[in-house]
Amino acid sequence: MRGKDIYTRARKTMVESQLIPRGIRDERVISAMLKVPRHLFVDEALMAQAYSDYPLPIGEGQTISQPFMVAFMTEALGLRGTERVLEIGTGSGYQTAVVAELSGRVYSIERIPSIADRARKTLDSLGYPNIVIKIGDGTLGWEEESPFDAILVTAGAPQVPHTYMEQLAEGGRLVIPVGGEFVQELMRITKKKGRIERESLGGCRFVKLVGRYGWQED
Repeated sequence: MRGKDIYTRARKTMVESQLIPRGIRDERVISAMLKVPRHLFVDEALMAQAYSDYPLPIGEGQTISQPFMVAFMTEALGLRGTERVLEIGTGSGYQTAVVAELSGRVYSIERIPSIADRARKTLDSLGYPNIVIKIGDGTLGWEEESPFDAILVTAGAPQVPHTYMEQLAEGGRLVIPVGGEFVQELMRITKKKGRIERESLGGCRFVKLVGRYGWQED
């Protein structure tokens, strides 16, 4: 079987064995997970493990989240195709690509230049014109491009930065891990008529959200 066919099959197996049995139901999310070539977002030596049920290292102490968590967080945003999305923590660019398949435009912030540059090259090679990446402190958000219909944070915060709430549009959804350095609670926060609704989506574990309104660098 040719390499491309092997990875296509691996994505199908990933969806059928890891995502659907755990409750991923949004057909658009499932289609995006079947389409985006996760193996291209990791080092060549790790490509054979790209569709396995665990996170993988991408350098600089960062990781690409396990496939289920990517699908789960993306589904929680409730995207319908036209949204302006702010992503905090570009990382490998994999979840950026998944979100870009489901929204109008993605504004992604990565604090580590080498990680951002690699993600940008991978995403450019795959042809995503609706993704903009900048290097900076993700806890500040992206004020000049706000408000956002959805905000996705892929690192654990000690508390919800006020900047995200200020930059979230009316009716918008924020999905963010909140808690300690090693274990967090995944929260979905919705802004409705000026009120804030919070919902716990369960426990999780992410690298630290580093920045002015997050954890301080060691």
